[in-house]
Amino acid sequence: MNAVQPPDAATDSIEARAAPSLSRRLAQFARVFELQHVPADVVDAAKLCILDALGIAFASTRFEFARRSQSGISAVAGAGEYIVIGMRERLPLRDAALLNGILIHGLDYDDTHLASVVHASASALPVVLAEGRRQRVTGARALAAYLLAVEADARIGLHAGGWWQKVGFHPTGVVGVFGATLAAGYLQLQGEQALVYGQGLALSMAAGSMEFLEDGAWTKRLHPGWAAASGITAASLAAHGFVSPVKAFEGRFGLYNTYLGARAPRAEGDMLAGLGEQWEMRNVAVKPYPVCHFNHACGDAILALRAEHGFDAADVVSITARIHRNQMPVVCEPATAKRRPQSEYDAKFSLPFFIATCLVRGRFGLAELEPPCLADPQILALCQRINCEHDEESAFPKYFSGQVEVLLRDGRHLARREQINRGTDARPLSRAEIESKFLENAQLAVTRKQAERVLAAVMALEQAPNIDALCDSLALA
Repeated sequence: MNAVQPPDAATDSIEARAAPSLSRRLAQFARVFELQHVPADVVDAAKLCILDALGIAFASTRFEFARRSQSGISAVAGAGEYIVIGMRERLPLRDAALLNGILIHGLDYDDTHLASVVHASASALPVVLAEGRRQRVTGARALAAYLLAVEADARIGLHAGGWWQKVGFHPTGVVGVFGATLAAGYLQLQGEQALVYGQGLALSMAAGSMEFLEDGAWTKRLHPGWAAASGITAASLAAHGFVSPVKAFEGRFGLYNTYLGARAPRAEGDMLAGLGEQWEMRNVAVKPYPVCHFNHACGDAILALRAEHGFDAADVVSITARIHRNQMPVVCEPATAKRRPQSEYDAKFSLPFFIATCLVRGRFGLAELEPPCLADPQILALCQRINCEHDEESAFPKYFSGQVEVLLRDGRHLARREQINRGTDARPLSRAEIESKFLENAQLAVTRKQAERVLAAVMALEQAPNIDALCDSLALA
């Protein structure tokens, strides 16, 4: 029986004679990565995304899916010592990460790296809160671990060339486990080989189906939490010498060949080009609306036309909404179902419902996902007069462009295009706007005083000797 080499022993002999695998290059980067290597604006963007994610998690606790998630997880996990955002209950390490990921992503209000369509914060942050506290790391190392996960996830997701969703995989679930594994290994101060093995283990844990689109099911909410818990598991197994594939991404049965088949990216593209120099954190967009990011530009366009021309739903003969054809299967198809969403989660992925609600209500927040709005006859009637088409001028995938054309009963034709959706690098939400969004969301679950304590802890995170103050501020007293 052959003895297993320790994680930092000599690398696989075949790999050692060839160019380093993508997994090894990521491991080599992670081994030397420090927050001091990161530009100040990128650190600031990371803190604002963390703040935004925590506010959304607080707000999620007021919804039924959060209570059912907590009940189901607690029933098998039992009590633990790790915080759950906005709840009194404490859970074991991995279960806390699982539930926190569900809470951050559960309202579909969390940030998105647009070009990869990955919600990296929702899987990265739960790992940092759980493993970071267990390892007693500094706030600076916690921030670095979060950034490592975001940068890795963005590149892994982007390298698929926009195919994840089209072949039925939710990018956040499939991709997020790799960033989560790297973050957990980084927090554990793992050596290079363990970091490589962790990614090989993550390959067998990558999961996330888009089938939720068919009936408005809740499973998308699970994906980033599952990625976070799986990442912690993968990292721990790797730390103890569990041998795994060293070509998690480009291997014959690696991520791309297995999940994308003939659509797998070819060798000429280097997914890690610019790693540590070109910061994908700058391309993460914070959401102004609690719905699928694909919808936002059309919502801004219809609200702007409403404000400028003073019409309402009764004045509308028809509305044509244009987005890129690659986005349409998620928020426009099948048309009959999208015009009458069956649940609040279904509504988040309906472009007709979003546009109609913006026009009727003059806004779209969490209140617009409540049952009275879902059953509003004026909104549902307007949905029947909204059609979706491909946008030839879309900037997708860099930006999620949108255009609306409105035909009014008085014969007027109105049109407006939003080429760059709000919240992106080119049209970012300000710090004040993100802090305001955080405070509004957080105060659905906690007092203003506690929300401000969280805000202060996040914005000073890089100076903190550990993350205890941040974690303690997140629990419900």
